Amino acid sequence: MTQEEKLKTEERIVEVLKTVYDPEIPVDIYNLGLVYRIDLHDDATLDVDMTLTAPNCPAADFIAEDVRLKLSGIEGVKEVKVNLVFEPEWDKDMMSEEAKLELGFL
Repeated sequence: MTQEEKLKTEERIVEVLKTVYDPEIPVDIYNLGLVYRIDLHDDATLDVDMTLTAPNCPAADFIAEDVRLKLSGIEGVKEVKVNLVFEPEWDKDMMSEEAKLELGFL
């Protein structure tokens, strides 16, 4: 994978992450600040560290599987590993300005 291909694929990864929503919140997981790390390796495997708004989120499995399935569909990505992490703990300050505005925090 060339550096240019990797950059384009990483841009596509972010685009796709912006299509994943927590069913209870009308803002995508990327703008909520739930994605902590995106690591696309040279062998086209992808590791994503993400968290949830609450550790006991009832939609945790659904959201993680949605992320995995959608990212697996990106051309140039061979394998996706989604890691749910809870350090650092998520808080509303991690949201984008757009998300804060959408949810009435600004």
